[in-house]
Amino acid sequence: MITLKGIKASAGIAIAKAYRLEELVLKTEKREIEDKELEIQRFKDAIMKAKNDLKEIKEHTQQKLGADKADIFAAHLLVLEDPELLNSVEQKIINEGLNAEFATQEIVDMFVSMFESMENEYMKERATDIRDVTKRVIAHLLGVHVPNPSMINEEVVIVAEDLTPSDTAQLNRQYVKGFVTNIGGSTSHSAIMARSMEIPAVVGTKGVMNHVDNGSIIIIDGLDGKVIIDPHPDIMKEFEKKKIAYESQKIEWKRLVNLRTVSADGYPIELAANIGTPEDIQSVLENGGEGIGLYRSEFLYMGREQLPTEEEQFTAYKTVLECMEGKPVVVRTLDIGGDKELPYLNFPKEMNPFLGFRAIRLCLEEQEMFRTQLRALLRASVYGNLKIMFPMIATIEEFRQAKAILSEEKEKLQSLGTAVSESIEVGMMVEIPASAMMADLFAKETDFFSIGTNDLVQYMMAADRMNESVSYLYQPYHPAILRLINNVIEAAHKEGKWVGMCGEMAGDPLAIPLLLALGLDEFSMSATSILPARSQIQHLSREEAIGYKEKILAMSTSEEVVNFVKEQFLLTKYKG
Repeated sequence: MITLKGIKASAGIAIAKAYRLEELVLKTEKREIEDKELEIQRFKDAIMKAKNDLKEIKEHTQQKLGADKADIFAAHLLVLEDPELLNSVEQKIINEGLNAEFATQEIVDMFVSMFESMENEYMKERATDIRDVTKRVIAHLLGVHVPNPSMINEEVVIVAEDLTPSDTAQLNRQYVKGFVTNIGGSTSHSAIMARSMEIPAVVGTKGVMNHVDNGSIIIIDGLDGKVIIDPHPDIMKEFEKKKIAYESQKIEWKRLVNLRTVSADGYPIELAANIGTPEDIQSVLENGGEGIGLYRSEFLYMGREQLPTEEEQFTAYKTVLECMEGKPVVVRTLDIGGDKELPYLNFPKEMNPFLGFRAIRLCLEEQEMFRTQLRALLRASVYGNLKIMFPMIATIEEFRQAKAILSEEKEKLQSLGTAVSESIEVGMMVEIPASAMMADLFAKETDFFSIGTNDLVQYMMAADRMNESVSYLYQPYHPAILRLINNVIEAAHKEGKWVGMCGEMAGDPLAIPLLLALGLDEFSMSATSILPARSQIQHLSREEAIGYKEKILAMSTSEEVVNFVKEQFLLTKYKG
Protein backbone atom coordinates (compact mmCIF):
# COMPACT_ATOMS: atom_id res chain seq x y z
CA MET A 1 0.00 0.00 0.00
CA ILE A 2 1.28 3.45 -0.94
CA THR A 3 -0.20 6.76 0.24
CA LEU A 4 0.54 9.98 -1.66
CA LYS A 5 -0.35 13.53 -0.69
CA GLY A 6 -1.61 15.95 -3.33
CA ILE A 7 -3.86 18.96 -3.73
CA LYS A 8 -7.59 18.44 -3.29
CA ALA A 9 -9.11 19.63 -6.52
CA SER A 10 -12.66 18.24 -6.46
CA ALA A 11 -14.48 16.90 -3.41
CA GLY A 12 -15.57 13.31 -2.93
CA ILE A 13 -14.25 9.78 -2.60
CA ALA A 14 -13.61 7.47 -5.56
CA ILE A 15 -12.58 3.82 -5.35
CA ALA A 16 -11.91 1.98 -8.62
CA LYS A 17 -9.33 0.42 -10.91
CA ALA A 18 -6.62 2.68 -12.31
CA TYR A 19 -6.55 3.64 -15.99
CA ARG A 20 -3.19 5.13 -16.96
CA LEU A 21 -3.70 7.86 -19.56
CA GLU A 22 -0.24 8.30 -21.02
CA GLU A 23 0.90 10.71 -23.66
CA LEU A 24 1.71 8.79 -26.81
CA VAL A 25 5.45 9.20 -27.40
CA LEU A 26 6.71 7.23 -30.40
CA LYS A 27 10.39 6.74 -31.23
CA THR A 28 11.15 5.22 -34.61
CA GLU A 29 14.62 3.84 -35.22
CA LYS A 30 16.08 3.23 -38.66
CA ARG A 31 16.65 -0.45 -39.46
CA GLU A 32 17.55 -2.24 -42.68
CA ILE A 33 15.34 -5.23 -43.41
CA GLU A 34 15.79 -8.26 -45.64
CA ASP A 35 12.22 -9.43 -46.29
CA LYS A 36 10.63 -6.42 -47.98
CA GLU A 37 7.36 -8.21 -48.75
CA LEU A 38 6.95 -9.13 -45.07
CA GLU A 39 7.61 -5.49 -44.10
CA ILE A 40 4.99 -4.23 -46.56
CA GLN A 41 2.53 -6.72 -45.08
CA ARG A 42 3.34 -5.38 -41.57
CA PHE A 43 2.53 -1.90 -42.87
CA LYS A 44 -0.77 -3.06 -44.43
CA ASP A 45 -1.74 -4.83 -41.18
CA ALA A 46 -1.06 -1.67 -39.18
CA ILE A 47 -3.19 0.33 -41.62
CA MET A 48 -6.06 -2.14 -41.17
CA LYS A 49 -5.78 -2.01 -37.35
CA ALA A 50 -5.80 1.78 -37.42
CA LYS A 51 -8.88 1.73 -39.68
CA ASN A 52 -10.70 -0.59 -37.29
CA ASP A 53 -9.80 1.72 -34.37
CA LEU A 54 -11.14 4.76 -36.19
CA LYS A 55 -14.35 3.04 -37.30
CA GLU A 56 -15.05 2.07 -33.70
CA ILE A 57 -14.30 5.59 -32.44
CA LYS A 58 -16.42 7.10 -35.23
CA GLU A 59 -19.41 4.93 -34.31
CA HIS A 60 -18.99 5.67 -30.60
CA THR A 61 -18.69 9.42 -31.28
CA GLN A 62 -21.77 9.45 -33.48
CA GLN A 63 -23.83 7.75 -30.75
CA LYS A 64 -22.60 9.99 -27.93
CA LEU A 65 -21.93 13.35 -29.59
CA GLY A 66 -23.69 13.34 -32.96
CA ALA A 67 -22.87 12.96 -36.63
CA ASP A 68 -21.06 16.32 -36.93
CA LYS A 69 -18.41 15.30 -34.38
CA ALA A 70 -18.08 11.86 -36.02
CA ASP A 71 -17.23 13.51 -39.36
CA ILE A 72 -13.73 14.22 -38.00
CA PHE A 73 -13.02 10.49 -37.93
CA ALA A 74 -14.58 9.96 -41.36
CA ALA A 75 -11.95 12.38 -42.69
CA HIS A 76 -9.25 10.47 -40.82
CA LEU A 77 -10.34 7.21 -42.44
CA LEU A 78 -9.93 8.82 -45.86
CA VAL A 79 -6.28 9.55 -45.05
CA LEU A 80 -5.70 5.82 -44.57
CA GLU A 81 -7.09 5.18 -48.07
CA ASP A 82 -4.97 7.82 -49.81
CA PRO A 83 -3.05 5.88 -52.52
CA GLU A 84 -0.34 8.55 -52.80
CA LEU A 85 0.51 8.27 -49.10
CA LEU A 86 0.30 4.46 -48.98
CA ASN A 87 2.26 3.91 -52.19
CA SER A 88 4.99 6.34 -51.09
CA VAL A 89 5.59 4.35 -47.90
CA GLU A 90 5.63 1.02 -49.76
CA GLN A 91 8.06 2.38 -52.37
CA LYS A 92 10.40 3.60 -49.64
CA ILE A 93 10.41 0.15 -48.06
CA ILE A 94 11.15 -1.50 -51.44
CA ASN A 95 13.70 1.01 -52.75
CA GLU A 96 15.64 1.67 -49.52
CA GLY A 97 15.05 -1.56 -47.60
CA LEU A 98 13.79 0.36 -44.53
CA ASN A 99 11.62 -0.88 -41.68
CA ALA A 100 7.96 0.09 -42.01
CA GLU A 101 7.72 2.43 -38.99
CA PHE A 102 10.76 4.48 -40.02
CA ALA A 103 9.62 4.62 -43.67
CA THR A 104 6.15 5.75 -42.55
CA GLN A 105 7.57 8.49 -40.34
CA GLU A 106 9.83 9.75 -43.14
CA ILE A 107 6.98 9.97 -45.65
CA VAL A 108 4.59 11.51 -43.10
CA ASP A 109 7.12 14.22 -42.20
CA MET A 110 7.52 15.02 -45.89
CA PHE A 111 3.74 15.22 -46.52
CA VAL A 112 3.09 17.26 -43.38
CA SER A 113 5.84 19.74 -44.24
CA MET A 114 4.49 20.08 -47.77
CA PHE A 115 0.88 20.70 -46.69
CA GLU A 116 1.81 23.06 -43.86
CA SER A 117 3.72 25.28 -46.27
CA MET A 118 0.62 25.81 -48.43
CA GLU A 119 -1.49 28.95 -47.99
CA ASN A 120 -4.79 27.13 -48.48
CA GLU A 121 -6.37 26.57 -45.04
CA TYR A 122 -8.00 23.29 -46.09
CA MET A 123 -4.63 21.85 -47.06
CA LYS A 124 -3.10 22.98 -43.75
CA GLU A 125 -5.87 21.14 -41.89
CA ARG A 126 -5.08 18.07 -44.01
CA ALA A 127 -1.55 18.13 -42.55
CA THR A 128 -3.03 17.83 -39.05
CA ASP A 129 -5.20 14.89 -40.14
CA ILE A 130 -2.21 13.08 -41.63
CA ARG A 131 -0.12 13.55 -38.49
CA ASP A 132 -2.86 12.38 -36.13
CA VAL A 133 -3.88 9.34 -38.15
CA THR A 134 -0.42 8.07 -39.00
CA LYS A 135 0.63 8.34 -35.36
CA ARG A 136 -1.89 5.55 -34.75
CA VAL A 137 -0.42 3.49 -37.61
CA ILE A 138 3.13 3.88 -36.27
CA ALA A 139 1.91 2.95 -32.78
CA HIS A 140 0.54 -0.33 -34.12
CA LEU A 141 3.82 -1.00 -35.95
CA LEU A 142 5.72 -0.45 -32.70
CA GLY A 143 3.23 -2.45 -30.65
CA VAL A 144 2.38 0.59 -28.53
CA HIS A 145 -1.13 0.87 -27.03
CA VAL A 146 -3.06 3.94 -28.17
CA PRO A 147 -5.12 5.34 -25.26
CA ASN A 148 -8.61 6.62 -25.94
CA PRO A 149 -10.45 7.79 -22.81
CA SER A 150 -13.74 8.30 -24.64
CA MET A 151 -13.92 4.53 -25.21
CA ILE A 152 -13.67 3.60 -21.51
CA ASN A 153 -16.60 1.29 -20.69
CA GLU A 154 -15.95 0.25 -17.08
CA GLU A 155 -15.60 2.11 -13.80
CA VAL A 156 -12.07 3.53 -13.46
CA VAL A 157 -10.09 6.40 -12.05
CA ILE A 158 -7.83 8.18 -14.53
CA VAL A 159 -4.14 8.45 -13.61
CA ALA A 160 -2.12 10.89 -15.73
CA GLU A 161 0.81 13.27 -15.79
CA ASP A 162 -1.75 16.01 -16.44
CA LEU A 163 -5.07 16.44 -18.22
CA THR A 164 -5.75 19.15 -20.75
CA PRO A 165 -9.21 20.78 -20.80
CA SER A 166 -10.06 18.86 -23.98
CA ASP A 167 -8.87 15.57 -22.40
CA THR A 168 -11.14 16.18 -19.44
CA ALA A 169 -14.07 17.21 -21.61
CA GLN A 170 -13.94 13.80 -23.36
CA LEU A 171 -14.23 11.79 -20.16
CA ASN A 172 -17.48 9.90 -19.68
CA ARG A 173 -18.61 10.55 -16.12
CA GLN A 174 -20.67 7.33 -16.18
CA TYR A 175 -17.43 5.35 -16.07
CA VAL A 176 -14.74 7.80 -14.98
CA LYS A 177 -15.21 8.04 -11.22
CA GLY A 178 -12.29 10.39 -10.53
CA PHE A 179 -8.78 11.29 -11.54
CA VAL A 180 -5.35 11.96 -10.10
CA THR A 181 -2.42 13.74 -11.76
CA ASN A 182 1.27 14.28 -11.16
CA ILE A 183 1.08 18.03 -11.73
CA GLY A 184 -1.48 20.81 -11.48
CA GLY A 185 -3.15 22.89 -8.79
CA SER A 186 -6.63 23.50 -7.43
CA THR A 187 -7.19 26.23 -10.04
CA SER A 188 -5.88 24.27 -13.04
CA HIS A 189 -8.43 23.79 -15.80
CA SER A 190 -8.50 20.02 -15.30
CA ALA A 191 -9.43 20.60 -11.64
CA ILE A 192 -12.13 23.07 -12.61
CA MET A 193 -13.52 20.60 -15.13
CA ALA A 194 -13.52 17.85 -12.49
CA ARG A 195 -15.66 20.01 -10.23
CA SER A 196 -18.01 20.72 -13.13
CA MET A 197 -18.29 16.98 -13.82
CA GLU A 198 -18.77 16.28 -10.10
CA ILE A 199 -16.00 13.69 -9.94
CA PRO A 200 -13.38 13.53 -7.15
CA ALA A 201 -9.90 14.68 -8.12
CA VAL A 202 -6.49 15.06 -6.53
CA VAL A 203 -3.74 16.86 -8.46
CA GLY A 204 -0.08 17.73 -7.93
CA THR A 205 0.92 14.39 -6.38
CA LYS A 206 4.28 14.65 -8.21
CA GLY A 207 4.81 10.87 -8.32
CA VAL A 208 1.55 8.99 -8.85
CA MET A 209 2.54 7.82 -12.35
CA ASN A 210 5.60 6.11 -10.86
CA HIS A 211 3.53 3.94 -8.53
CA VAL A 212 0.38 2.92 -10.40
CA ASP A 213 -0.15 0.15 -12.94
CA ASN A 214 -3.23 -0.30 -15.09
CA GLY A 215 -5.80 -2.20 -13.06
CA SER A 216 -4.37 -1.31 -9.65
CA ILE A 217 -7.05 -0.50 -7.08
CA ILE A 218 -6.79 3.15 -6.11
CA ILE A 219 -8.62 5.43 -3.66
CA ILE A 220 -8.95 9.12 -4.47
CA ASP A 221 -9.74 11.21 -1.42
CA GLY A 222 -10.78 14.57 -2.84
CA LEU A 223 -11.76 15.77 0.65
CA ASP A 224 -8.27 15.61 2.13
CA GLY A 225 -6.07 15.50 -0.98
CA LYS A 226 -4.84 11.93 -0.55
CA VAL A 227 -4.33 9.03 -2.95
CA ILE A 228 -3.99 5.45 -1.72
CA ILE A 229 -2.68 2.78 -4.10
CA ASP A 230 -3.41 -0.92 -3.51
CA PRO A 231 -5.05 -0.25 -0.11
CA HIS A 232 -5.25 -2.86 2.66
CA PRO A 233 -8.75 -4.32 3.21
CA ASP A 234 -9.22 -2.39 6.46
CA ILE A 235 -8.31 0.87 4.70
CA MET A 236 -10.80 0.02 1.94
CA LYS A 237 -13.53 -0.42 4.55
CA GLU A 238 -12.58 2.88 6.21
CA PHE A 239 -12.87 4.79 2.93
CA GLU A 240 -16.04 3.04 1.88
CA LYS A 241 -17.55 4.35 5.14
CA LYS A 242 -16.11 7.81 4.45
CA LYS A 243 -17.63 7.71 0.97
CA ILE A 244 -21.05 6.81 2.41
CA ALA A 245 -20.74 9.58 5.03
CA TYR A 246 -19.93 12.15 2.36
CA GLU A 247 -22.86 10.99 0.25
CA SER A 248 -25.10 11.39 3.33
CA GLN A 249 -23.77 14.94 3.81
CA LYS A 250 -24.65 15.70 0.19
CA ILE A 251 -28.21 14.51 0.87
CA GLU A 252 -28.40 16.99 3.78
CA TRP A 253 -27.22 19.77 1.50
CA LYS A 254 -29.80 18.76 -1.11
CA ARG A 255 -32.53 19.95 1.26
CA LEU A 256 -31.30 23.50 0.56
CA VAL A 257 -31.75 23.25 -3.22
CA ASN A 258 -34.93 25.30 -3.46
CA LEU A 259 -34.01 27.84 -0.79
CA ARG A 260 -32.53 31.28 -1.40
CA THR A 261 -29.08 32.00 -0.03
CA VAL A 262 -29.46 34.21 3.03
CA SER A 263 -26.90 35.00 5.74
CA ALA A 264 -27.63 34.40 9.43
CA ASP A 265 -28.62 38.07 9.78
CA GLY A 266 -31.04 37.90 6.83
CA TYR A 267 -28.91 39.40 4.04
CA PRO A 268 -29.50 37.82 0.58
CA ILE A 269 -26.43 36.60 -1.29
CA GLU A 270 -26.41 35.36 -4.89
CA LEU A 271 -24.73 31.99 -5.46
CA ALA A 272 -24.16 31.32 -9.16
CA ALA A 273 -22.30 28.61 -11.05
CA ASN A 274 -19.38 28.41 -13.45
CA ILE A 275 -20.07 26.24 -16.51
CA GLY A 276 -18.27 25.18 -19.68
CA THR A 277 -21.02 23.66 -21.82
CA PRO A 278 -24.85 23.60 -22.02
CA GLU A 279 -24.68 20.04 -20.64
CA ASP A 280 -23.48 21.50 -17.31
CA ILE A 281 -26.82 23.24 -16.74
CA GLN A 282 -28.44 20.11 -15.32
CA SER A 283 -25.92 20.09 -12.48
CA VAL A 284 -26.49 23.81 -11.84
CA LEU A 285 -30.23 23.29 -11.48
CA GLU A 286 -29.80 20.17 -9.34
CA ASN A 287 -27.52 22.14 -7.01
CA GLY A 288 -29.79 25.17 -6.64
CA GLY A 289 -27.76 27.67 -8.67
CA GLU A 290 -29.26 31.18 -8.66
CA GLY A 291 -27.65 32.05 -11.96
CA ILE A 292 -24.63 31.45 -14.18
CA GLY A 293 -21.78 33.69 -13.08
CA LEU A 294 -19.36 32.42 -15.70
CA TYR A 295 -20.10 30.59 -18.94
CA ARG A 296 -16.66 29.70 -20.33
CA SER A 297 -17.55 30.00 -24.01
CA GLU A 298 -14.12 28.75 -25.14
CA PHE A 299 -15.24 25.15 -24.65
CA LEU A 300 -17.43 25.63 -27.74
CA TYR A 301 -14.21 26.17 -29.69
CA MET A 302 -12.18 23.27 -28.26
CA GLY A 303 -11.94 19.61 -29.24
CA ARG A 304 -12.82 20.29 -32.86
CA GLU A 305 -11.17 20.88 -36.24
CA GLN A 306 -12.47 24.38 -37.01
CA LEU A 307 -14.19 27.41 -35.51
CA PRO A 308 -17.82 26.91 -34.44
CA THR A 309 -20.32 28.58 -36.73
CA GLU A 310 -22.54 31.46 -35.63
CA GLU A 311 -25.53 29.09 -35.69
CA GLU A 312 -23.79 26.51 -33.47
CA GLN A 313 -22.94 29.21 -30.95
CA PHE A 314 -26.42 30.74 -31.07
CA THR A 315 -27.97 27.34 -30.32
CA ALA A 316 -25.66 26.78 -27.33
CA TYR A 317 -26.28 30.22 -25.80
CA LYS A 318 -30.04 30.02 -26.44
CA THR A 319 -30.19 26.60 -24.73
CA VAL A 320 -28.46 27.88 -21.60
CA LEU A 321 -30.59 31.04 -21.40
CA GLU A 322 -33.83 29.15 -21.82
CA CYS A 323 -32.88 26.50 -19.25
CA MET A 324 -32.10 29.19 -16.66
CA GLU A 325 -35.61 30.66 -17.06
CA GLY A 326 -34.79 34.32 -16.53
CA LYS A 327 -32.01 33.86 -14.00
CA PRO A 328 -28.85 35.82 -14.89
CA VAL A 329 -26.38 34.20 -17.29
CA VAL A 330 -22.94 35.83 -17.61
CA VAL A 331 -21.17 34.70 -20.79
CA ARG A 332 -17.46 35.37 -21.00
CA THR A 333 -16.38 35.99 -24.57
CA LEU A 334 -13.67 33.78 -26.04
CA ASP A 335 -10.79 33.36 -23.59
CA ILE A 336 -8.18 31.36 -25.48
CA GLY A 337 -4.47 31.46 -24.72
CA GLY A 338 -2.24 30.51 -21.82
CA ASP A 339 -2.83 26.76 -21.40
CA LYS A 340 -5.91 26.76 -23.66
CA GLU A 341 -4.92 26.49 -27.30
CA LEU A 342 -6.83 26.04 -30.54
CA PRO A 343 -4.52 24.08 -32.87
CA TYR A 344 -6.51 25.04 -35.98
CA LEU A 345 -5.75 28.76 -35.48
CA ASN A 346 -2.02 28.12 -36.00
CA PHE A 347 -0.79 30.98 -33.83
CA PRO A 348 2.96 31.08 -33.19
CA LYS A 349 4.29 29.67 -29.92
CA GLU A 350 5.00 32.29 -27.25
CA MET A 351 7.68 32.39 -24.58
CA ASN A 352 5.12 33.38 -21.94
CA PRO A 353 1.61 32.64 -23.25
CA PHE A 354 -0.16 33.63 -20.00
CA LEU A 355 1.09 37.19 -20.54
CA GLY A 356 0.76 37.09 -24.29
CA PHE A 357 -1.66 37.14 -27.21
CA ARG A 358 -4.82 35.81 -25.56
CA ALA A 359 -8.43 36.53 -24.58
CA ILE A 360 -9.60 40.05 -25.49
CA ARG A 361 -6.24 40.84 -27.10
CA LEU A 362 -6.74 38.02 -29.59
CA CYS A 363 -10.41 38.90 -30.18
CA LEU A 364 -9.71 42.55 -30.93
CA GLU A 365 -7.12 41.44 -33.48
CA GLU A 366 -9.15 38.56 -34.99
CA GLN A 367 -12.34 40.59 -35.29
CA GLU A 368 -14.19 38.35 -37.71
CA MET A 369 -14.09 35.54 -35.14
CA PHE A 370 -15.05 37.96 -32.33
CA ARG A 371 -17.94 39.51 -34.27
CA THR A 372 -19.35 36.07 -35.08
CA GLN A 373 -19.51 35.25 -31.37
CA LEU A 374 -21.06 38.61 -30.49
CA ARG A 375 -23.76 38.21 -33.16
CA ALA A 376 -24.64 34.77 -31.79
CA LEU A 377 -24.87 36.19 -28.26
CA LEU A 378 -27.00 39.16 -29.33
CA ARG A 379 -29.42 36.93 -31.25
CA ALA A 380 -29.73 34.62 -28.22
CA SER A 381 -30.24 37.51 -25.77
CA VAL A 382 -34.04 37.59 -26.23
CA TYR A 383 -34.32 34.09 -24.74
CA GLY A 384 -33.23 34.99 -21.22
CA ASN A 385 -31.30 37.30 -18.91
CA LEU A 386 -27.97 37.63 -20.73
CA LYS A 387 -24.94 39.51 -19.45
CA ILE A 388 -21.79 39.74 -21.60
CA MET A 389 -18.33 39.87 -20.04
CA PHE A 390 -14.99 40.64 -21.68
CA PRO A 391 -11.91 38.81 -20.30
CA MET A 392 -8.32 39.97 -19.69
CA ILE A 393 -9.09 43.69 -19.87
CA ALA A 394 -5.97 45.71 -19.02
CA THR A 395 -6.81 49.17 -20.37
CA ILE A 396 -9.83 51.44 -20.74
CA GLU A 397 -9.17 51.53 -24.50
CA GLU A 398 -9.59 47.75 -24.79
CA PHE A 399 -12.92 47.84 -22.98
CA ARG A 400 -14.20 50.74 -25.07
CA GLN A 401 -13.17 49.03 -28.32
CA ALA A 402 -14.86 45.76 -27.34
CA LYS A 403 -18.06 47.61 -26.40
CA ALA A 404 -17.96 49.55 -29.68
CA ILE A 405 -17.73 46.34 -31.71
CA LEU A 406 -20.65 44.90 -29.72
CA SER A 407 -22.71 48.04 -30.45
CA GLU A 408 -21.89 47.85 -34.15
CA GLU A 409 -23.07 44.26 -34.39
CA LYS A 410 -26.23 45.08 -32.43
CA GLU A 411 -27.08 47.90 -34.84
CA LYS A 412 -26.46 45.66 -37.87
CA LEU A 413 -28.78 42.96 -36.51
CA GLN A 414 -31.51 45.43 -35.64
CA SER A 415 -31.29 47.01 -39.09
CA LEU A 416 -32.04 43.56 -40.52
CA GLY A 417 -35.05 43.20 -38.25
CA THR A 418 -33.43 40.72 -35.86
CA ALA A 419 -34.68 41.02 -32.28
CA VAL A 420 -32.07 41.89 -29.66
CA SER A 421 -32.63 42.42 -25.93
CA GLU A 422 -32.36 46.02 -24.76
CA SER A 423 -31.36 45.02 -21.21
CA ILE A 424 -28.02 43.27 -21.76
CA GLU A 425 -25.51 44.25 -19.08
CA VAL A 426 -21.93 44.51 -20.35
CA GLY A 427 -19.14 43.89 -17.86
CA MET A 428 -15.54 42.85 -17.59
CA MET A 429 -13.31 40.38 -15.82
CA VAL A 430 -10.95 41.90 -13.29
CA GLU A 431 -7.94 39.59 -13.43
CA ILE A 432 -5.10 42.01 -14.17
CA PRO A 433 -3.75 44.18 -11.33
CA ALA A 434 -3.80 47.25 -13.62
CA SER A 435 -7.58 47.09 -14.05
CA ALA A 436 -8.07 46.36 -10.34
CA MET A 437 -6.09 49.49 -9.48
CA MET A 438 -8.09 51.53 -12.03
CA ALA A 439 -11.43 50.11 -10.89
CA ASP A 440 -12.78 53.56 -10.01
CA LEU A 441 -12.45 54.65 -13.65
CA PHE A 442 -13.63 51.35 -15.16
CA ALA A 443 -16.69 51.43 -12.85
CA LYS A 444 -17.93 54.53 -14.66
CA GLU A 445 -18.03 52.62 -17.98
CA THR A 446 -18.97 49.05 -17.08
CA ASP A 447 -22.23 47.56 -15.79
CA PHE A 448 -20.49 45.08 -13.50
CA PHE A 449 -17.19 43.52 -12.51
CA SER A 450 -16.42 39.82 -12.10
CA ILE A 451 -13.16 39.16 -10.28
CA GLY A 452 -11.14 36.29 -11.74
CA THR A 453 -8.94 35.36 -8.81
CA ASN A 454 -7.28 32.38 -10.54
CA ASP A 455 -5.24 34.73 -12.72
CA LEU A 456 -5.38 37.82 -10.50
CA VAL A 457 -3.49 36.06 -7.70
CA GLN A 458 -0.75 34.72 -9.97
CA TYR A 459 -0.25 38.09 -11.67
CA MET A 460 -0.28 39.98 -8.37
CA MET A 461 2.21 37.61 -6.72
CA ALA A 462 4.30 37.05 -9.90
CA ALA A 463 3.90 33.30 -9.36
CA ASP A 464 2.76 30.90 -12.08
CA ARG A 465 -0.10 28.94 -10.51
CA MET A 466 0.93 25.84 -12.51
CA ASN A 467 4.53 25.93 -11.28
CA GLU A 468 4.91 23.74 -8.20
CA SER A 469 8.24 25.37 -7.29
CA VAL A 470 6.48 28.66 -6.52
CA SER A 471 3.11 27.26 -5.49
CA TYR A 472 3.66 28.58 -1.95
CA LEU A 473 3.20 32.09 -3.41
CA TYR A 474 -0.26 31.31 -4.75
CA GLN A 475 -1.94 32.87 -1.72
CA PRO A 476 -5.54 34.00 -2.31
CA TYR A 477 -5.84 35.03 1.38
CA HIS A 478 -2.78 37.29 1.27
CA PRO A 479 -3.60 40.83 2.48
CA ALA A 480 -2.32 42.24 -0.82
CA ILE A 481 -4.96 40.24 -2.69
CA LEU A 482 -7.69 41.13 -0.19
CA ARG A 483 -6.83 44.83 -0.47
CA LEU A 484 -7.01 44.65 -4.24
CA ILE A 485 -10.41 42.91 -4.11
CA ASN A 486 -11.61 45.49 -1.61
CA ASN A 487 -10.51 48.29 -3.95
CA VAL A 488 -12.57 46.80 -6.79
CA ILE A 489 -15.70 46.31 -4.68
CA GLU A 490 -15.59 49.77 -3.11
CA ALA A 491 -15.07 51.44 -6.52
CA ALA A 492 -17.99 49.55 -8.06
CA HIS A 493 -20.37 50.19 -5.17
CA LYS A 494 -19.56 53.89 -5.28
CA GLU A 495 -20.92 53.93 -8.85
CA GLY A 496 -23.90 51.72 -7.98
CA LYS A 497 -22.48 48.70 -9.83
CA TRP A 498 -22.41 45.09 -8.60
CA VAL A 499 -19.38 42.85 -8.21
CA GLY A 500 -19.16 39.10 -8.61
CA MET A 501 -16.30 36.67 -8.31
CA CYS A 502 -15.89 33.75 -10.71
CA GLY A 503 -12.47 32.55 -9.60
CA GLU A 504 -12.24 29.37 -7.55
CA MET A 505 -11.79 31.49 -4.41
CA ALA A 506 -15.54 32.22 -4.50
CA GLY A 507 -16.40 28.68 -3.45
CA ASP A 508 -13.61 28.26 -0.90
CA PRO A 509 -14.99 27.82 2.67
CA LEU A 510 -12.05 29.78 4.09
CA ALA A 511 -12.55 32.65 1.66
CA ILE A 512 -16.34 32.99 1.94
CA PRO A 513 -16.29 34.85 5.31
CA LEU A 514 -13.58 37.17 3.95
CA LEU A 515 -15.59 37.94 0.82
CA LEU A 516 -18.70 38.62 2.91
CA ALA A 517 -16.61 41.04 4.96
CA LEU A 518 -15.48 42.82 1.78
CA GLY A 519 -19.06 43.16 0.52
CA LEU A 520 -19.00 40.85 -2.52
CA ASP A 521 -22.43 40.71 -4.20
CA GLU A 522 -22.28 37.50 -6.23
CA PHE A 523 -20.28 34.31 -5.64
CA SER A 524 -19.86 32.11 -8.72
CA MET A 525 -18.37 28.63 -8.30
CA SER A 526 -18.48 25.04 -9.47
CA ALA A 527 -22.06 23.78 -9.23
CA THR A 528 -21.10 21.19 -6.63
CA SER A 529 -19.82 23.92 -4.30
CA ILE A 530 -23.13 25.84 -4.20
CA LEU A 531 -24.99 23.85 -1.55
CA PRO A 532 -22.02 23.60 0.86
CA ALA A 533 -21.55 27.37 0.44
CA ARG A 534 -25.25 28.01 1.07
CA SER A 535 -25.09 25.91 4.23
CA GLN A 536 -22.04 27.85 5.43
CA ILE A 537 -23.51 31.30 4.68
CA GLN A 538 -26.63 30.43 6.68
CA HIS A 539 -24.39 30.33 9.75
CA LEU A 540 -22.49 33.56 9.03
CA SER A 541 -23.55 37.08 9.94
CA ARG A 542 -22.69 39.51 7.16
CA GLU A 543 -22.71 42.50 9.53
CA GLU A 544 -20.38 40.71 11.93
CA ALA A 545 -18.03 39.87 9.06
CA ILE A 546 -18.03 43.48 7.81
CA GLY A 547 -17.16 44.57 11.34
CA TYR A 548 -13.84 42.73 11.04
CA LYS A 549 -12.98 44.13 7.61
CA GLU A 550 -10.45 46.77 8.67
CA LYS A 551 -8.75 44.38 11.06
CA ILE A 552 -8.38 41.77 8.30
CA LEU A 553 -7.00 44.29 5.78
CA ALA A 554 -4.43 45.45 8.34
CA MET A 555 -2.93 41.96 8.70
CA SER A 556 0.46 41.31 7.19
CA THR A 557 0.51 37.62 6.20
CA SER A 558 -1.74 35.01 4.65
CA GLU A 559 -1.22 32.81 7.70
CA GLU A 560 -2.58 35.52 10.01
CA VAL A 561 -5.68 35.85 7.86
CA VAL A 562 -6.32 32.10 7.72
CA ASN A 563 -5.89 31.67 11.47
CA PHE A 564 -8.23 34.59 12.14
CA VAL A 565 -10.94 33.16 9.89
CA LYS A 566 -10.69 29.74 11.53
CA GLU A 567 -10.87 31.17 15.04
CA GLN A 568 -13.38 33.97 14.54
CA PHE A 569 -15.89 32.51 12.13
CA LEU A 570 -15.91 29.02 13.64
CA LEU A 571 -16.08 27.00 10.46
CA THR A 572 -17.03 23.98 12.57
CA LYS A 573 -20.47 25.57 13.07
CA TYR A 574 -21.50 24.28 9.66
CA LYS A 575 -21.04 20.84 8.18
CA GLY A 576 -18.35 21.10 5.54
